[in-house]
This record gives sequence, structure tokens and C-alpha cells, in this order.
Amino acid sequence: MRKIIAVFGLLLIISCKSKQSVVSEQSANANTTLSAVINGHYANKKDFKTANFRASARYEDSKQSQNVTAEVRIQKDEKILIIVRFFGITMAKALITPDNVSYYEKINGKYFQGNYALLSNWLGTDLDFQKVQNLLLGQALDDLTKGKYTESVESGLHVLKNTANKNTEKIFFFEGANFLLKKEIITQKDEERSVAVDYPAHKESPKGIYPSQIFIEAMQKEKVTIKIDYNNVTFDENLSFSYDVPEGYEQIFID
Repeated sequence: MRKIIAVFGLLLIISCKSKQSVVSEQSANANTTLSAVINGHYANKKDFKTANFRASARYEDSKQSQNVTAEVRIQKDEKILIIVRFFGITMAKALITPDNVSYYEKINGKYFQGNYALLSNWLGTDLDFQKVQNLLLGQALDDLTKGKYTESVESGLHVLKNTANKNTEKIFFFEGANFLLKKEIITQKDEERSVAVDYPAHKESPKGIYPSQIFIEAMQKEKVTIKIDYNNVTFDENLSFSYDVPEGYEQIFID
């Protein structure tokens, strides 16, 4: 249960109202330059101060599967609060900041507070706050302006590869109309871990273009899959980010 809540706490964000339009996509143009792909990707601004998202998701590993719903509140670049519900009842909360990951869950009366190492192991790649936010907003995990990449066209998508580090391979796939991220794969060979994130479709809102689905497959000793569907989003409201561990809960420490 702790693992499910923590992973969902990172990933159950971004949603779109039904009235928002599906973004048209097109095949990549082989004449497009590497810099045009990168600049085009970052031209898709996420123009909000706060966002309140509702989503449904399915988690599955070799031992269990679970369907949940969640409310996720983002204060951009500062904090993310997640409320996880089962059948409408709040069962867990998580607060993510640039410095810490904290969560508690009611079933066992436990809470955790620590850094990103645990979640990095679970999701198969090194994470920090900005990378988590990027993943949830449909942006490349890494800052593409700072790396060295090769560009090619495969199966109608722009493919950017960074293999400068022999141990770590990073591949990003973009469609050709708005250079929206369709997939990213990060593999760390020595650690025998990897994560692949798919964005099957996107929708447009007044505050930017967002994924309408996210599909994650992470490998770290075992395979974990997470499928997220988005239902509703509101922007720039005055949101509460209150987070208090209930009295009497036991702190857990995880290697």
C-alpha cells in the first residue's frame, strides 16, 4: 500500500475538461533541425500559477493491481499536494516540494518523510522536483537545451538521443505539429533500471497543452505499470496546500 500511494502521489496530475479540444498531431518533417525540435517543444508554455487536477488511474505490479482516484493541487515550481481516494474516501495524502517527499496513509497509520531517492528507485530513473513536474506536465524530463543530442525521424516522429554517458541512454520522441512529447525512455544499464513514459494524446486549454493520458512502465527489479486518465482541471484558484500527519501515526524508514 505504501508503494502504491507514493507512486500515485507523484503521477496523478494533469487532467482536461471534456470541452477542451484534442490537439491535432502530424508526422515529423525530415528537414526539421534539432534546434527547431527543442525550441518548438519549449514553446508549449504551461501558463498557470496554480492548478487543481482530478484523475483516475490503475497501478499494477507482479503482486497486485489497484484502481484509485486523486485530487492533485500544484503551485507551479513550488509544491504539489495529492489527495488519494478509494471509493470517495480519503485514504492518503502526499506533499512534494523541491526538498522533500512526504506522505501518510490511513490503512496502516504510517507516514514517510524523506528525499527523492526512494521514488527514484521505484520509478527507474533519477528524479527531483523539476523532473517530476515535467513528467506530469508532458515535458521532457531533462533540460534538452543543456544536453548533446542526435536527431532522426523514425515512424513519423522526431527522435532525440543522448548517449554521451555510456551507462545512461535517454531517448525522446516528438510529433511534428507542435513538437509535443509522445514518449521518453531512460535506461541506466549498471543499475538495471529503466522508465518509459508514453503520452498517447493531448488536449488544449487556455493555459497550455496537456496530456490527456499518461502510461508509465518502470523496471527496477520488477515491472510496474501505471495508466492515468484525466477528467477535470481548473486553474489559478486559491488552493489550500495544508498537510498534517494525524496524531499517533508511526514514521517509517525505507532503504
